[in-house]
Amino acid sequence: MIPERRPSIASARREDGRSPLLMIFGISVAIAVVLAIVAWTMHARVSRPAVRPPLNAETQACLQQIAVTDIHMSAAETGLGSNVTYMDAQVRNNGTRAVREVDVDLTFVDMLNQTVLRRTAHPINASAPPLKPGESRPFRVTFDYMPTDWNQGAPSTTVSYVSF
Repeated sequence: MIPERRPSIASARREDGRSPLLMIFGISVAIAVVLAIVAWTMHARVSRPAVRPPLNAETQACLQQIAVTDIHMSAAETGLGSNVTYMDAQVRNNGTRAVREVDVDLTFVDMLNQTVLRRTAHPINASAPPLKPGESRPFRVTFDYMPTDWNQGAPSTTVSYVSF
């Protein structure tokens, strides 16, 4: 007895004569296009620099009421043999209003006190609870790369933005 031979998907045809393989290919392309659009949109949203509104006189006065203290630098080796540098610090609200966002500019220098790296940290952001008056909160900034001529010291810090 000869076993019944079933047609393969490549040779199968629907009643209207179209191949299901072509339909599967079309659906796959449509899904890939939708995923590419979603990925591109998310990348554009994440990589777009935050546009900050200009600071008014009251907000500028509050910049001095935010303190960055207890700065400690450390390094660790990753499993891939590269080094990662960390900056751990505390941000403190010495003002009278709760703060929703804080940006801190970090400046690293070399042995001649020349700037070798600048970076902006966001220790308090919209996704975290506000920093209440008198409250401190720890934060960490990770650096995958540090310039070789960096003096190994803690960066100078300047609070550059605050919102309530």
